[in-house]
Amino acid sequence: MEMTLMLLGLGGPELIFIVLIVLLLFGGKKIPELMKGLGKGVKSFKDGINGIEVEEKNSDKKEDNKEEKK
Repeated sequence: MEMTLMLLGLGGPELIFIVLIVLLLFGGKKIPELMKGLGKGVKSFKDGINGIEVEEKNSDKKEDNKEEKK
């Protein structure tokens, strides 16, 4: 994660500033709900990516089996 932040040009002071802005905009009580929603979104995205990879592997196996039968 550290490498990603360096690529974006974000350091310690920038992250602190972003956190303060988020606190001001949403308040302390709303942040856990936001993080929960973000976590669900990331999980859903990862599940979708994994599903695509599984479908690709299955279709590759089916194509290989068709070629072997010929």
